[in-house]
Amino acid sequence: MSDSPAPIRVLVVDDQRVTREGLMLLVGLNAGMEVVGGGADGEQAVALARDLRADVVLMDLAMPGTDGLTATATLTREDPGVAVLVLTTYADDASVFPALRAGARGYLTKDAGAEQIEQAIRAVHAGQVWMDPVVQQRLVTAVTAGLPAPAAPAEPGSAAPPVAPGTLPDGLSAREAEVLTLIAQGLSNAEIGERLFLGRATVKTHVNRIFAKTGARDRAQAVHYAFRHGLAE
Repeated sequence: MSDSPAPIRVLVVDDQRVTREGLMLLVGLNAGMEVVGGGADGEQAVALARDLRADVVLMDLAMPGTDGLTATATLTREDPGVAVLVLTTYADDASVFPALRAGARGYLTKDAGAEQIEQAIRAVHAGQVWMDPVVQQRLVTAVTAGLPAPAAPAEPGSAAPPVAPGTLPDGLSAREAEVLTLIAQGLSNAEIGERLFLGRATVKTHVNRIFAKTGARDRAQAVHYAFRHGLAE
């Protein structure tokens, strides 16, 4: 009978299949870890974490339907024993602070290497907190400024405060609504990327999803949609 500790049961959640399966393969190579499944959205994350008895959920944030932020809040409320480790493209204030408030124990960007992901999984499973260096810097900046961590960018012309989950029309995620608001303000994809600390390809993906969900054929129709649904002023 072996005295070896039980493996860390990891659930990987990402809406992009290539990314999800790549992460599942990567995590599964680590000794003492077992990938128990993969999910494509927040709803699946909650159901699979419960059914598969996951110890750690590697969670993307921007996903169609139920996003990672909502899923994180639900998971940590229903089962505090599950550790959520965010692994996402974004490191902006509007993503970082809400995720931590929702109960995430760790936050990494997708620039993280295999070793860093492994260390982060082991740390959050052990009850520790693990932050990407960029996220650590944002937290330090917020604390040293003597201000509460902002939930969204505060400079003039920035996106409006995030709309509460569940109130967005046509299945728009919080991030997509934010991008749509900036489109309505007349910002280009490059300017949106600079404002939200996103790559141009990521912004383009959000814009395409916005068009698909809202039925807009171009930016002008998207702007009209934003004003009609109260996402722009």
